[in-house]
Amino acid sequence: MSQTITREDLRQRVADLLAEHDPATTERLDFLRARYDAGLAWVFFPEGHGGLGLPREWQRDVERQLAGAGAPDNQPRRIGIGLGMAAPTILAYGTPEQKERFLRPLWTGEEVWCQLFSEPGAGSDLAGLATRAVPDGDGWVVNGQKVWTSSAHTARFAILVARTDPDAPKHRGLTYFLCDMTDPGVEVRPLRQITGEAEFNEVFLTDVRIPDSQRLGAVGEGWKVANATLNNERVAIGGAAMPREGGMVGKVAEAWREHPELRTHDLHQRLLRGWVEAEVARVSGMRLRQKLAIGQPGPEGSAMKLTFARLAQQLSGLEIELLGEDGLRYSDWTMVRPDHVDFTGRDAGYRYLRAKGNSIEGGTSEILKNIVAERVLGLPGEHRTDKDVPWKETVR
Repeated sequence: MSQTITREDLRQRVADLLAEHDPATTERLDFLRARYDAGLAWVFFPEGHGGLGLPREWQRDVERQLAGAGAPDNQPRRIGIGLGMAAPTILAYGTPEQKERFLRPLWTGEEVWCQLFSEPGAGSDLAGLATRAVPDGDGWVVNGQKVWTSSAHTARFAILVARTDPDAPKHRGLTYFLCDMTDPGVEVRPLRQITGEAEFNEVFLTDVRIPDSQRLGAVGEGWKVANATLNNERVAIGGAAMPREGGMVGKVAEAWREHPELRTHDLHQRLLRGWVEAEVARVSGMRLRQKLAIGQPGPEGSAMKLTFARLAQQLSGLEIELLGEDGLRYSDWTMVRPDHVDFTGRDAGYRYLRAKGNSIEGGTSEILKNIVAERVLGLPGEHRTDKDVPWKETVR
């Protein structure tokens, strides 16, 4: 961490950026590139990689100052997978060349990222995945199928876990790669959801060649690298900064205030319980981000994501009840392929249906309960009969 830059110095750096690149006259992408090069993209990253090695919480000062000047942002919801999962993993395990190549266009949004982890036969049990990566010259040839891949239809790159040693136990035979989604052999097909849209996809990999220079971490250490990604993912989903009465609870409170004729004592009590739980989750998220400021995310992120999913489903259901007959309406069933997820967007019917996926994406609630039980509460782990068995001998 830098010991020479003060908060006042940081404010001056932002002022200098604005003076040299007036947001009113500078092209959006040029401004974002200049911001990254000035170390103001994520100030808690190292110098040379969009940061200044400063405390994480100082980033809020930068955002407020830039927003007040009308500066453009990098559309974080559109590139959330890159920002929340790919970037911290590349920073932790990438080579200097990989950091130099990928982090800048990732942050500016020039290159969108997706996540090729889950498979039809390996969702909750991710370590059981079957996609194979076979050495070939100075690279790898990958074959397999991935599923539930958000943003695959807009992504340029993907973080990919594949099996490189079928003779090793399932957790030890995996390797982590950075896959170019425009390469031959990558096929993306939409998966239409209960909401009508197709934000998810299935991805087929047929003889896809990945150079060894796009391997992240050591061969066989893919599970270790993937766990870093998953910890960051759960924090990104469940631990995002939220104002009081923000998110789903804000929508429910708004419906309560706008429809006094539909209020009942039972609905009032449920709203109060939901509001209190949402506030507890918000404050817990603040504590989690304070911990992030001094280290890497731990299993506590799983608890936050678990809470987020439960509250989103309970509150969206309560909103439907509050709206009565209006809650049964669904405005648009058009098949679209959005470029980002909006958990509280559109109408109440959409929010209710979309929330059903919250307990699956980013780790199923059942698996997250196990993680919290074993890694946070210290309870005995479940008996795993295939832990030391070669993957090729396991029942699938």
